[in-house]
Amino acid sequence: MTPDWILDILAALMLLVAGVSAGRLVAARPWRPGAVVTDTDVSHLLMGIAMAGTLAASLSTLPNGAWDVIFALLTAWFAVRVVLDARTNGVRALAGGHCAPHLVHSAAMLYMFAALAGPAGGAGMSGMGSSGSAMQTLRYPTLAFLFALILVGYTIWDLDQLSGRRYGTTPARAPLTGVTAAVPALAGAGNSPSTLPGPQAAVLPAAASTTSPAANADGAAVPDTDRPGKGAAAGGFLLSPAVTISCRIAMGATMAFMLIIMI
Repeated sequence: MTPDWILDILAALMLLVAGVSAGRLVAARPWRPGAVVTDTDVSHLLMGIAMAGTLAASLSTLPNGAWDVIFALLTAWFAVRVVLDARTNGVRALAGGHCAPHLVHSAAMLYMFAALAGPAGGAGMSGMGSSGSAMQTLRYPTLAFLFALILVGYTIWDLDQLSGRRYGTTPARAPLTGVTAAVPALAGAGNSPSTLPGPQAAVLPAAASTTSPAANADGAAVPDTDRPGKGAAAGGFLLSPAVTISCRIAMGATMAFMLIIMI
């Protein structure tokens, strides 16, 4: 039985990821005309809330069936993005693209909620700790183990790239015209010619245009940090690729841990 304090720490970490993702969405100001809504931050926000509720019963929010629908939609969305990415960049879209890890995360969450074999709590999964009503288990444990291995692989890859400073702490800038021409409005700038998949996206030079909105490596609209303002530096760091990848690392490692202890 996993100690409750470990699960509580992981639940707090997932709430932190959800909070950071919400902050990124606010900083990106997607409600402004011409802004790009990033699907990455939306998925991180939803996954953080769902995983926190899985780890701690007191944090449960939606019923399991609602999470099934949400993660099925996210899985389909990222599957389309991976296909479009693969048509442009080939196998690199699976090895180092930004969409493939999010597809695995969404599919793993869908499996986790759909394959429950143990008794579920009223609002969602009951907690995993010893104080919960019962330990949650998953059907098809081989599939859970496979998802865990893939998640660990992507997490190690992201850690290697982050430690090698391949992802910057300032937002990668790109003209919005290049973003909207490449993908649907809600898909972000992940497939834009200015933001190629993989670690290259984090080290692209700043765009020369100062009149168009910008987008970071994962598709978030970036406020114009060249203009003076109290929140410019903080907003730029929050929207940087390094923050996105750090959230992805935390989610991937936690998700792999959850799958393993639920086998």
